[in-house]
Amino acid sequence: MPPEPVAPPAVTDDDPGGRTVRRLVTVVALAAVLPALYLPGRVHDFFDLKIYMRAMRWWADGNPLYDYVQPDRVQGELYFTYPPFSALLLRPFALIPLGATVTIFTVLTVLGVVVTTRWLVAPMIARHGLPRVFTVTVAVLLVLAVESTRETITFGQINMLLVVLILADLLFAVPQGRRWAGVGVGLATALKIFPGIFIVYLLACRRWWAAAVASATAAAATLLAAAVAPDDSWRFWTHELWATDRVGRTDYTGNQSLFGLLSRFTAPDKPDRLPWLLLVAVVAAYGLWRAARAARAGDHLAGLTLTGLIGGLVSPITWTHHLYWFIPAVVVLADAALRPGRPGADLATTAAGPPGAGVARRRWLGVLAIGTALVIIYGVVSFQDWGVAPARTDSPWEFLVRNTYVLLSLLLLATLPTRPPVGPAGQRDRAEAPQKLHQMDRGPE
Repeated sequence: MPPEPVAPPAVTDDDPGGRTVRRLVTVVALAAVLPALYLPGRVHDFFDLKIYMRAMRWWADGNPLYDYVQPDRVQGELYFTYPPFSALLLRPFALIPLGATVTIFTVLTVLGVVVTTRWLVAPMIARHGLPRVFTVTVAVLLVLAVESTRETITFGQINMLLVVLILADLLFAVPQGRRWAGVGVGLATALKIFPGIFIVYLLACRRWWAAAVASATAAAATLLAAAVAPDDSWRFWTHELWATDRVGRTDYTGNQSLFGLLSRFTAPDKPDRLPWLLLVAVVAAYGLWRAARAARAGDHLAGLTLTGLIGGLVSPITWTHHLYWFIPAVVVLADAALRPGRPGADLATTAAGPPGAGVARRRWLGVLAIGTALVIIYGVVSFQDWGVAPARTDSPWEFLVRNTYVLLSLLLLATLPTRPPVGPAGQRDRAEAPQKLHQMDRGPE
């Protein structure tokens, strides 16, 4: 009688030593790549931060704040363009050495990256049982590799402060119905105008209280600045806010907005405003409709991500360092690709589709997540020389590469999935996400 066949041993993940080595190699490899990605940004030499500090010293000497001008070989003349409330927060930095200010801004930006990235991936870690420390570490390194983060750090921008305020509000305070929900969005709006799109998002979601709190907070901060600097405040809100030429050339490739795309067709002339406004209306209406549907389905991350992408598209000027919102988009895509069943795009249930439809869709979302990550890490401007003189886009390839972020934003606006809860466990994920966030350091690996 022939011996019975012996089944091969089951493949198990019982090699913690080998697993640790692989994870360590991955982290070291990612960390080793970062300096090469930051190398092109060295030429920025904290240029924007230096403008802020010189403008603050100019202002402290008794000069009108918005008269300060800084020459630039690409953009011509650059001015201090932030609202007066931002100037109030920046002015104390004029009292300390520039090197100390650069250090403070860089450290705070990196801390902001760590905190916000942890907020983004914590629910996904809990939902899919991913290794906690390794996943957060890899995610932070990848976020530091993204062009918008690199440009924020090397220019000395304040974007991560705004992101912290917005995410704290829209991921935690608003979903939990806190009385102070909206304060973060309001402060961010008073600091840089752009986050005002999130007040519109709150209105679209019928979060009336949070929208009212955000509006009142923005108004209170603006009035405080007006009380301290009435002349500069009046000048900003009546004139400087509408003078987009003070920010830089709209046709420059670094301006990844719809207006920038149109400007690259008409350069050196400005595009007609009517087609732009019509395009903005269509994009904003469709995007906010999708964002509100995502929020009502319980996917607050998808909702705020769609809103951030809308803001980048509809603003006349959207520099690459403004486009943080691709990062949460990658998280949403990756999470949806890892979910069992058929991840929904604006679906309230995981209704069964044709055989294999769920697998095919998850693969498509995974490919889109990886493709988006690769695009935003390589970037649009870091490794390209687009020259100084205004130039029109005169070929399909040039149109594609000079408007990559605009086109990617439009693609994500149409395809970013809304992730419905996956059964009782998925529902608990949404309710328990803040508790899981605070318990991460105590949980098992």
